[in-house]
Amino acid sequence: MGLLLILGMFLLVFLSMPVAFSLGASSTIVLMYQGKIPLDVIVQRMFAGVDSFPLMAIPFFILAGSLMETGGISERLIKFATAMVGKATGGLGLVTVATCLFFGAVSGSAAATTAAVGALMIPSMVQRGYHKNFSAATVASAASLGVIIPPSIPMVLYGVVSGQSIGTLFIAGIIPGLFIGATLMLVCYFISKKEGYKGTEQATRKEKLVAFKDAIWALLMPIIILGGIYGGYFTPTEAAAVAVLYGFIVSIFIYKEIKLPDLKNVLASAAITTSIIMIILANASLFGWIMARERVPHMVAEAFTNFSSSPFVYLLLVNILLLFVGTIFESSAAIIILTPILYPIAVQMGIDPIHFGIVMVVNLAIGYVTPPLGINLFIACNISKLRIEDLVVRLVPFLVTLIVALLILTYVPQITLFLPHLLGM
Repeated sequence: MGLLLILGMFLLVFLSMPVAFSLGASSTIVLMYQGKIPLDVIVQRMFAGVDSFPLMAIPFFILAGSLMETGGISERLIKFATAMVGKATGGLGLVTVATCLFFGAVSGSAAATTAAVGALMIPSMVQRGYHKNFSAATVASAASLGVIIPPSIPMVLYGVVSGQSIGTLFIAGIIPGLFIGATLMLVCYFISKKEGYKGTEQATRKEKLVAFKDAIWALLMPIIILGGIYGGYFTPTEAAAVAVLYGFIVSIFIYKEIKLPDLKNVLASAAITTSIIMIILANASLFGWIMARERVPHMVAEAFTNFSSSPFVYLLLVNILLLFVGTIFESSAAIIILTPILYPIAVQMGIDPIHFGIVMVVNLAIGYVTPPLGINLFIACNISKLRIEDLVVRLVPFLVTLIVALLILTYVPQITLFLPHLLGM
């Protein structure tokens, strides 16, 4: 039954059925085929999958990101990043990566980061003489930082499924996010140096101070969220609600970019994104319950341990699996399905569960920029009016860099665990 479940799901995916419905349909078919369990269980298990207090953080973080995206945050972050690093070789490429880091720390979403930063930076880079393909590839790859740098929606999901502290995962994601951002900046710098992309004019001290003052409210948001969680003032779920209130006040009363009538579109956008994730979660929960009932995780664990008991080999196999899964699955579905299978084996082999969670998130973040279903690619191509096949060649240096960074993070866990250990988490 477990094999039928998995094969049915993959068949439906390759027939172009949305992942959420592929999970639900294959699960329903298996239960009907068995005929031993009343179909009422389908609704019960789907409801149980989303009936979780920590999951309330997801709609709040999405709404906070939507408010900040519409509220003029991206423009101010771009001006600040340009003032700081724009003068260097390939300055606008460096600005793009830096802005994606800042905006990811506000939105928690790779897709939102691609849309908000790409809409401004791709035309600006092309206007300054950068090749359109390079501009789109830079935005698409750097926007994957949106789910690595905290707050991160995939980290919330991993924390809920594995039972690990979401706050600790957020803290653990800071250094990996900065590390990957730095590696992408290096790629931009060397490509720009080779192709002759020059930086912007040197910003004066006054211009830097003005840009910082204008962006300070956006830069404070992740500090408030992480500081509040670690300081014990609120839980990650409560922090998400605080982020919404903060984003509302900044966007409407300080930056004044959103008028009250605009809130309808902001709320609608956040509601649609939330509903998509929750539908995936509900169907993935049913799918995962059947897999557990059929002892699929246990059989997979036995297969892995029989193949090798080495954590080094296991992590390599997990990376290969997740890089493949990330090309065809949305990250939320992949985490919900695979965490119950892979996480227990990692713990059994002595791999730190927080480190393992970051490895999973980074793997699936790379999936946002890998064809055929990389969400960032579709958004960047839509903004730049390019075809995906035109973008793929330019993506290769960025993808290679992301994979090398992933391997370093995988086998040097101290990078991930330094801050949590330093803070006694």
